[in-house]
Amino acid sequence: MKIRGGILAIMFLVINAGQVKSQIKRQLIWSDEFNYTGLPDSTKWGYEKGLVRNHEPQYYTIGRTENCSVENGCLVIEARKENYKDSKYTSASITTQGKASFQYGRIEMRAKVPKGLGSWSAFWMLGVNHGRIKWPDCGEIDIMEYVGKDSSKVYGTLHYANRLGEYEHQGAQPIVGAPYDGFHIYAVERNKDNICFYYDSIKYLAVDLTKVDKKARKILDGKFYLLINLALGRPGTLGGKLSDGILPLKYYIDYVRVYK
Repeated sequence: MKIRGGILAIMFLVINAGQVKSQIKRQLIWSDEFNYTGLPDSTKWGYEKGLVRNHEPQYYTIGRTENCSVENGCLVIEARKENYKDSKYTSASITTQGKASFQYGRIEMRAKVPKGLGSWSAFWMLGVNHGRIKWPDCGEIDIMEYVGKDSSKVYGTLHYANRLGEYEHQGAQPIVGAPYDGFHIYAVERNKDNICFYYDSIKYLAVDLTKVDKKARKILDGKFYLLINLALGRPGTLGGKLSDGILPLKYYIDYVRVYK
């Protein structure tokens, strides 16, 4: 009877613990559901402008609906082949820099990525001190990068500097099938000791911050702002060689949510 009672008690505790766990809800602290029409909400998003990084060929435009608009419940970022200022290609990169930044919690996006050789869509974060100090001392969290040359994979990566000022990174590229086949969730969860990366319900990378040096941990423990962009590749970059035949490309974002 004592053994039977012990088993019953254990079963009760397990069930009760499950019920308590199921009642714990994440607290939504910031989001854009894109349930409107026109340009992205200017209280939440700003833009990068021009030929910004990596000698990529696309010119990031500001407030141009041909490259960035909200319609039918989605943010749509479009890369196009067209002559515009200093480039033969245009696209858009939106950012919460100066408007919202985040430290601990879960950040997720539901999106449909484009495919094709040279496509390079991303959802990522930079430290709030970016621009005031050099990269990678500001830190970078790539929640998702997707490149057409690796069409069955997604990339999740941390970039940072160590105490000697040397560049370091940790990342993973899980084979997930065909991300372009529909909408998927790309997420990162951050706390004081860990940063974990997710594709839908799959946790494919967990970085233990207790095992990096003090400078790196300080960088990765700071506040970061969000970026969403659709870049184009060139030889020597992660995006790889661009095939003009894939253009125009459209990157659909259903929502972005931040939970405490």
